[in-house]
Amino acid sequence: MTVQRSDVVDVVTMQLVLSDATVLPVTTELSFFSGDPYTIRATFSGQSAMSTWLFGRELLQDGLASTEEHPAGLGDVRIWRDEDPAYLLIALYGVEGEALLACPVDPLERFLATTATLVPLGHESDSIQDQISALIASLSS
Repeated sequence: MTVQRSDVVDVVTMQLVLSDATVLPVTTELSFFSGDPYTIRATFSGQSAMSTWLFGRELLQDGLASTEEHPAGLGDVRIWRDEDPAYLLIALYGVEGEALLACPVDPLERFLATTATLVPLGHESDSIQDQISALIASLSS
């Protein structure tokens, strides 16, 4: 198995919002690999558990301008700006339950800006064209 090395890694402390409004700190490692430019990997680490989620970089970007009434995302990950504009809310829906995370906006904006210096948003397909051509060549030989 090949280990994929990330081009951009940032660690952000998010808050897990419990049903009684209690919050627990969650260390979140965000990573981006330019060879897979559509995807953000988020590894959430709490007191006794760790979970990794993959979601679209564009989804995270769209979440910065979304509202709770019209969040970015339709499936297992939904993202929107909190009433406090300094925070973004990320709702995760999985087999084992649901989680709501509050994240400060500034580190997310910096993370996304750094990824955009490697692969500008909207140009992901350009960056993987060589990979696709190499795959096609290897399949036809």
